[in-house]
Amino acid sequence: MRKALDALYGVALLGACLSMILIAIFVFIQVLARVVDSLLVMLGWPRYGFIIPSLAEIGAFLFVASAFLALPAALRAAGHVRVTLLLRFLGPVGDKVATGLVLLVALSLAAFAAWALGVQAIASFQRGSVSYGIIAIPLWVPQAIMSLGVVIFAVALLDELVALLRSGEPAFRHVERTREAGTGGH
Repeated sequence: MRKALDALYGVALLGACLSMILIAIFVFIQVLARVVDSLLVMLGWPRYGFIIPSLAEIGAFLFVASAFLALPAALRAAGHVRVTLLLRFLGPVGDKVATGLVLLVALSLAAFAAWALGVQAIASFQRGSVSYGIIAIPLWVPQAIMSLGVVIFAVALLDELVALLRSGEPAFRHVERTREAGTGGH
């Protein structure tokens, strides 16, 4: 089960990385096209006029995909902002209880968000909603990717909660402790 979950988080992270790479490629192509146009004008030739239609919109959708698909991996790598100063004063039992409560609340919120986003994606699909840009992108596509990211995030939160209840230390807490030990506890 551990390998399957780690693979799921890895695939989601790969999707996030690919989304960012696509953004960089599209922007690079557009900038390069503008440079070529400028050079053509400097040489007295007509502009080529190449553009990527709906680049801003496509970039925004890819950025959203990247942000939502990276959530599970960021959780496991302790990449989310947490205030651990208070946990030091609670002691080991208080730390475990507080971490468990936070994970439970986060899991509840993630489950609600996944449900709400899923309902919206289904509604957009049924209505045939599309974006307003030059290229009419079906809105259910980015909404479904957002939903998928939050669902996988909820699975990761549940995974961390189960780890806390079984062994006492979820993966993100282990990373935090290792990081603190490596920096002298600061």
